[in-house]
Amino acid sequence: MIKNYFKIAIRNLWKNKIFTSLNVVGLTIAFGVALLLAMFAIYELSYDRFHEHGDNIYMVYSEDSTPNGIEANISKSEPFSAALRDEITGVEKITRYNGSGVLVSYQDKQLGMSSAYVDPDFFDIFSFPIIKGDKENPITSESSVAMTELAAKRIFGDENAIGQTVTILRDEQEVPFTVTAIVEDFPETSSIGFDVILNFKSQPYHAYERGVGRWDVENHEVYMQLSKAVTPIQFESSTKDFTQLHYKNEIDNAKRDGVQPNSEGNYRQIKLLPYADMRFAKFSQGPVTVNRTMPYLVLGIAILILFIACVNFINMSIAKSDQRLREIGMRKTLGANKKQLFFQFWGESILVFIISTSLGCLLAMFLLPHFQLLFRTRATFEAFLNPSLIITLILCVIGITLIAGGYPAILMSRLGTLQSLKGKLDSNGKNYLRNSLMVLQFGIAILLISSTLVLQDQVEFMRTKDLGFNKEQVIAFPLNGKRNDQQAMQLIRDALEDKTNILSVSASNNILGLGKDGSRSTSVIGFEHKGRGVETHMLVVDSDYIETLDLNLVEGRSFNKNLASDSLSVIINESMAKQLNEEDLINSKINIDDKFFSIVGVIKDFNFQELDRHIAPMSLFALPNWNLRNVYVKVESKNLEKSYADVKAAWASVEPNAEFQGSFLDENIDRTLRSERNMITMIGSGSILAITLSCIGLFAMSLLIVAQRRKEIGVRKIVGASVSAITILLTKDFLKLVGIAFLVATPIAWWAMSKWLQNYAYRIDLNVLIFLMAGGIALAIAIVTIAGKTISAATSNPVNSLRSE
Repeated sequence: MIKNYFKIAIRNLWKNKIFTSLNVVGLTIAFGVALLLAMFAIYELSYDRFHEHGDNIYMVYSEDSTPNGIEANISKSEPFSAALRDEITGVEKITRYNGSGVLVSYQDKQLGMSSAYVDPDFFDIFSFPIIKGDKENPITSESSVAMTELAAKRIFGDENAIGQTVTILRDEQEVPFTVTAIVEDFPETSSIGFDVILNFKSQPYHAYERGVGRWDVENHEVYMQLSKAVTPIQFESSTKDFTQLHYKNEIDNAKRDGVQPNSEGNYRQIKLLPYADMRFAKFSQGPVTVNRTMPYLVLGIAILILFIACVNFINMSIAKSDQRLREIGMRKTLGANKKQLFFQFWGESILVFIISTSLGCLLAMFLLPHFQLLFRTRATFEAFLNPSLIITLILCVIGITLIAGGYPAILMSRLGTLQSLKGKLDSNGKNYLRNSLMVLQFGIAILLISSTLVLQDQVEFMRTKDLGFNKEQVIAFPLNGKRNDQQAMQLIRDALEDKTNILSVSASNNILGLGKDGSRSTSVIGFEHKGRGVETHMLVVDSDYIETLDLNLVEGRSFNKNLASDSLSVIINESMAKQLNEEDLINSKINIDDKFFSIVGVIKDFNFQELDRHIAPMSLFALPNWNLRNVYVKVESKNLEKSYADVKAAWASVEPNAEFQGSFLDENIDRTLRSERNMITMIGSGSILAITLSCIGLFAMSLLIVAQRRKEIGVRKIVGASVSAITILLTKDFLKLVGIAFLVATPIAWWAMSKWLQNYAYRIDLNVLIFLMAGGIALAIAIVTIAGKTISAATSNPVNSLRSE
């Protein structure tokens, strides 16, 4: 019997080649794309899940009450971790962590590498296996260094790295370190990544020694493994006395300044963030928020695409069922029962789904390299190599087959014998389910199209927004060579001095946007001013910084490199000026670490941080012998390629062994928008697929309606109906469904996009035209889809329609 079912299924599918092809193509695309999207989502959600003690690893941070509300602070002071371990119950192991870039030299090799400075407990907390060397105490000594397999390969080639000596540039001196261990290369789903790892005490002076014993210098992160006997809530509650003791001055100052405590009456609360949430945590505004919107959004789009494809399959099965009515009637007349008919039709559906699923897997494998490149992801099918996930996927496919294939099978098996033999479906029903599915399909498509249009407008707004500085004509690159920063800057100026296309050169200890090396840092300092606490972002700059970036000086003057007194001068932005609230700013002074700095200028606010933040108070200092880190070169607007080549050549003459990682500032800004661009691509691709698959379903419905109303069309033509009148008659019901979908989807899209835009300090205003455009796109595509079939029906010979009557 099963063999007969299979033969009949093959025969029927082959007989209806067009519909079979549409079904297979639609389901193949849906399965293939859904598989890729699900792979991406699962990969993202699997980050940092490989650590043996992962459930008990936490980042220690604090929520501080400030005049601007609650703010999260992940930076900690040098004595913090030891005090926390000794004074609070529940700390199993704890480590400090500070990541930075270092210059590693070995023989004639000079390599810029990422580094991590940690305490020895690091390797006990995190599961980063040591595969060679000292597995017990790899970085106990301040002169030892561990490195990954890849880093060792880059430095030593095929040589044995253990016991070798490399030098690392620290405080302008090359300090020798002995390689004591090789760490297994990190899994791709690790948030932490570094090339070399050193003892925390091996840091440069300003990063470590300057802050020893000081609670007011915070510059690193702290991670801990919590004891299994203590819950995070219990631990957080037990730290109240700890904060009262060690942060008494800060708390007293907050009370003095009228700062409001949190809901529990605390001015500073130590908190624990599960390490598995690190990748999705946002610390920029207010309390920490963990947001997994992106992977869940991608997973949701995958489900929606599958849903639309399954609805299409149901609609197309029903659309062609009228051609099999007599077959059903004959089978029932000859004794076939509902169960046999059900399995016959369901078997055909299973066959289509098996073919489509197999082709979908092949399609996903073919598209994987392009998918990885487009979305900048390392996700592979290994993400599914989990027994529970494999079982879930199999159950999903079975469930989809049961629902999508079972519904048409039940519908056709329940038809009465006489009704089937007449060869026509009962068209008296209102088809509520079918119409609802069509509305839902187009509603999803309109929702995705609207979201894509809003996302594009917001990203374009941020990309073209006036950030307050010149981003088109300024090249930035890091000082990643061996030379002293000030010496390197002077040599760069000398090398570019005779270039007429070079307008000015400057430097600072921060980068605007996101540079090629991926670095981004900021420094915040606090001080007392007229009896109240003030905080400001600190930016150390070289001369000509304001002129190079075309910052707008609204009051006072810029730094003068010929004035020695400018080492004790400061230029502030407008936000800082508001915070100081001085009547005569230019004649005012601020006291930082018992040094008085004279305010000599005020610049207009400019975006020096991410574009989802409001502009914070900023102070520019011209401190001598300070690490500057990043060079800025302003060039002529003409022939930017030649200017870039000149800057690159100048750097090569100064540091021939150091990599040039230069880029224009507008490129740096674009890099900060990478996640938004990925979201646009994801949702945009999903909207294209959704509207395409919806149109396949609409085409199927047009076939059904035309088939059901074939004789009605013939009668109308005989009594004088025009082609346009019949075309409108056949299309108005479809267009009505698209209109209903627009009315349902638009408020949802408006609400969702309004919520999303709240994440940005600077954002577009939602415009009804965006949503009208989305509805117009869906309507236009729907008209094009059904026009061919309806016009063909309207222009057909009525004799052919009425011949059987």
